[in-house]
Amino acid sequence: MPAPRTVLLTGAAGGLGTLMRGLLPAYGYRLRLFDMVPIPGEPDAITADLADRAALREAVRGVDAVLHLAGISLEAPFDKILRANIEGPYNLYEAAREEGVGRIVFASSNHAVGFTPRPQGAAPLIPVTTAHRPDTFYGLSKAFGEDLAQLYWDKHGLETVSVRIGSCFAEPASVRMLSIWLSPDDGARLFHAALTAERVGHSVVYGSSANTRLWWDLSSARALGYEPRDDSEPYAAKLVAEQGELDPDRPEHARLGGHFVTDPPIWPH
Repeated sequence: MPAPRTVLLTGAAGGLGTLMRGLLPAYGYRLRLFDMVPIPGEPDAITADLADRAALREAVRGVDAVLHLAGISLEAPFDKILRANIEGPYNLYEAAREEGVGRIVFASSNHAVGFTPRPQGAAPLIPVTTAHRPDTFYGLSKAFGEDLAQLYWDKHGLETVSVRIGSCFAEPASVRMLSIWLSPDDGARLFHAALTAERVGHSVVYGSSANTRLWWDLSSARALGYEPRDDSEPYAAKLVAEQGELDPDRPEHARLGGHFVTDPPIWPH
């Protein structure tokens, strides 16, 4: 697939979307921005909801690919998750199919497999083939999104890379994040690889940096051409001194999804 030049970025006003707005243009992309709220300084951004099928159809028209970051990123009542994270991606995929868009990069999440036990000791890294074990309605919606992507590849030939993102922030904020941290620069590298790799079909990859304390297998991401350059370990001493090492007897420390399995943060909107 030739390197796409125009990419629709949904969720462009969010935390990850804001990071990618700043980083992806350096890879040669022209970003078409989409969010349900106005984006300061971006008068040409499309302000619409994922429920607005006409706006989505217009938004995807003529783009080379879509980077889909929009939606609820924490736990919420099921009716809210249903509208934003289940019906929303369906509307997007239908619009992309109707307009002949060839590829979507879908922001999945580690919470699609959040009840998976984390590796301890010499245990092997978690493979991308691990069965869905969502830890929340939010995680359930990401499992749905991956299956939706598989359906649209098998039935319509619309390619997707589903990226099970860890925690993409400027620096990790917890001991758990030392294992799943995705630096913003590595995030841009991974999304660029997902947008440009050839013949991806529907590929599922984990999204993190090359962390010393890594829990999951990055081989499918590397197969796209992703070469992570960052590692969370420089932050480890400070975080461990403040929070202590993870306790395997605590469910929120023993499972991949962390505190999402016991006391998930709630979407504030």
